[in-house]
Amino acid sequence: MNTVAEAYVKLVLDVGQHDADYVDAYYGPKEWQEQARASRKSLDSLRQAGVELMGRLREIDVAGREEMLQLRHEYLLKQLKALVTRVEILGGKAYTFDDEARGIYDVTPPSYTEEHFKKMLDELNTLLPGNGTVTQRYEQFRKAFIIPPTKLDTVFKAAIEEARRRTKQHIELPSNESFVVEYVKDKSWSGYNWYKGENYSLIQINTDLPIFIDRAVDLAAHEGYPGHHVYNVMLESNLMRGRGWIEFSVFPLFSPQALISEGSANYGIQVAFPGEERLAFEREVLFPLAGLDTSKAGKYYRLAELASALSYAGNEAARGYLNGTINADDAARWLEEYALMAPARAKQRVRFIDQYRSYVINYNLGQDLVKRHIEASGGTADKPEKRWEEFKRLISSPRLASGLKQ
Repeated sequence: MNTVAEAYVKLVLDVGQHDADYVDAYYGPKEWQEQARASRKSLDSLRQAGVELMGRLREIDVAGREEMLQLRHEYLLKQLKALVTRVEILGGKAYTFDDEARGIYDVTPPSYTEEHFKKMLDELNTLLPGNGTVTQRYEQFRKAFIIPPTKLDTVFKAAIEEARRRTKQHIELPSNESFVVEYVKDKSWSGYNWYKGENYSLIQINTDLPIFIDRAVDLAAHEGYPGHHVYNVMLESNLMRGRGWIEFSVFPLFSPQALISEGSANYGIQVAFPGEERLAFEREVLFPLAGLDTSKAGKYYRLAELASALSYAGNEAARGYLNGTINADDAARWLEEYALMAPARAKQRVRFIDQYRSYVINYNLGQDLVKRHIEASGGTADKPEKRWEEFKRLISSPRLASGLKQ
C-alpha cells in the first residue's frame, strides 16, 4: 500500500497545478512539489491515473488485518474517488449538488423544504423585540455584541489560551506545537487554518465584517484547539511520522478528509467548552475584555443556539445555486431570510459557494455526524472524559464519514 500512497500524494500535487484551492496543506518531500510544477499533466491523464490507482488498491486484500490498516485502505480508496470527481468537475463535467457531495465527501446531504425553515423561524420571531423581519431584528439585537476592532486581538488571544489550556488537559501535544494569528480582509471565509507541518499553523481571521463575541471561542476552538491545528498535528504525529503513512503529508481540500476535519473542528467547540462552562468563561473573561455588557448574554446565546439550527438553510441555498434552479441573487436572498444573514454576510457566503461549492455541508452535516459517532461510542455529554477520549481517537485515525458509528 505504501507505493500506492506515494503515487496518491504525487497525484494530489499534480491536481493542485490545475486548482489553486486543492492542496490545503503539504509537508512531504519538496522535490515532489517541484516535479508537479514542472510536469503539469493534463486533467485527462490525472483522471486516468486516479482510476488506475483505485484499481491497484482494490487488488490489495486487507481482510482480517488490523483495523487501522483497513481504515487506511478505505481512506485511500475514498480519497482517490474524490480526486477523480474533482478532476472531472475541473474538466467541465456537470455534477448535481448531491452527486458531488457523494463523490467528494463520502456522504449524501439531507434535504429540507422551505416550510421546515419557516417553522424554525417562528420561535425566534416570538423572542426578538422590535419591528421588521426576523433577520433585521436579529441583526439589530446582535449589534450590542460586536467585538470592537481595537480589542479584537486581545479577546482572541484570551480565547485561544483558554482553548489550548482545556485541550492540553486531555490531549498530549508535541512540545513545539504552535500557531500564529493574522488578521486579513477580502476573503470568502471567516477564518482559515493553513497547516505548515512540523506542528505549526498559520491561522487567518477575516475582518471584512463585524465579529461577534461568540466567534472568539468558535474560531479559537475551530481553527486552533482542539480543531484544525490539533487535528493536523495528530495526523502528522501519529500517522505520517508515527506509522510512516506518507499520504498524510498532504491534505486535498476537496476530499472526504475535509468533512471529518470541519466536523470535528465544529464539534470540538462544545467538547472544549461544554454548555454553561462556555457561557461562564465568556461572561467572566471575554465580555469584560471586549467591553461588552453581560446583562443580556444569556438571551444572546439562546438566540444564537436557535439560529445555529438554521445552518442547513445554507446547504439548501448552495444546492439550488449549484443545480441552477436559483441564481446568485436568489441564493443571497434565501440566506438572508432563512439563515438569518445580513446582506453583506449573505453575499460573502455566496462567494464561498462559488469558490468551494458543496464544501458547505462539511460544517453542519460534518459536525452532526461526528457528534453522533462520538456519542454512539460512549462519549456523551455526561461523560466528558470519554467524550475527549473518543474525540482524540477520531482525529488520530483515517476514519471517514461512511465509517462513522451512528
